[in-house]
Amino acid sequence: MSRENSLEDGLPYASAVLAERAKGDAMSRVFYAGLVLSGLVLCSGNLVQAGRQVPNSSATAQADAERGREVFNGKGVCYYCHGIDGRKDQRPELAADTAALIEQLNPPPSDLRNRKGLRLASDKARFNAIREGHPGTGMFPDTTMTTQELTDTLAYLALLRKEGFGKRK
Repeated sequence: MSRENSLEDGLPYASAVLAERAKGDAMSRVFYAGLVLSGLVLCSGNLVQAGRQVPNSSATAQADAERGREVFNGKGVCYYCHGIDGRKDQRPELAADTAALIEQLNPPPSDLRNRKGLRLASDKARFNAIREGHPGTGMFPDTTMTTQELTDTLAYLALLRKEGFGKRK
């Protein structure tokens, strides 16, 4: 039996299989298109939300300053430059080269407990400086913080500005 004969003999079966596949492929395409469209709708909603990451007064009101303190003195590494709990004279022990680089920053890191010395006047500006970095300073972008962690950190920074140089209770 030649190869051509075997293909011809199986042609009706192959045609039926191909027809089922085409029907299935059409259904699969419709299903896939539906999934893609659903995903786009969901993603566009998330993208709209992502575009609204800058906290407003209600977002700041929902923030947790104590969690913000933990981020400030931990994951956010804010305390490297701004000091533990925002006290510039209480920096953590750092590698000598890191500490030397921080000492050379010009302008030096802001004293977060002194309102008069702060360069950024709004939470929106602070949010952007933390997330994107602060041009003209040594502050680099922090993209590791979630929006909630950043919002909590802003609440903690507000507490520091309110407390000033007083001791933390």
